[in-house]
Amino acid sequence: MTRTSLDTVKAQAKALRQALQAAGTVIGHAQALELIAKQHGARDWNTLHARLTQRNAPAELALGDRVAGSYLGQAYTGEITALSGPAGHRQVEIKLDQPVDTVRFESFSNWRHRIRGTLALDGRSHRRTSDGAPHLIVKKAPP
Repeated sequence: MTRTSLDTVKAQAKALRQALQAAGTVIGHAQALELIAKQHGARDWNTLHARLTQRNAPAELALGDRVAGSYLGQAYTGEITALSGPAGHRQVEIKLDQPVDTVRFESFSNWRHRIRGTLALDGRSHRRTSDGAPHLIVKKAPP
């Protein structure tokens, strides 16, 4: 998969502006950038810009992606059902294939069918357990 460059999306925005102007619709450059960002699946231009300029960032997550990882120390697989926010502070909701028990005591359980978290650029949650492990780790599942 070829990664789109910042120069490519800026050129796409310029071409869009010119095509719309030729058809009688005038838009500003900023509006063209916003429209191109949406075409690339980003919430807005700032989100797309951040995504394209991040070095060593994990693969971008998208709605419907199959993911795997761990939640409060429990391994899981599932599907992304909600996604919002900018890179580095991405909020994600995952519908699990099999529920996970988030309690480590034998006397009771707390089974989760869905999990939510806010992810840093490395796909790990900002929040940590008392032993320093991330609450949530998300990686794209292999095809």
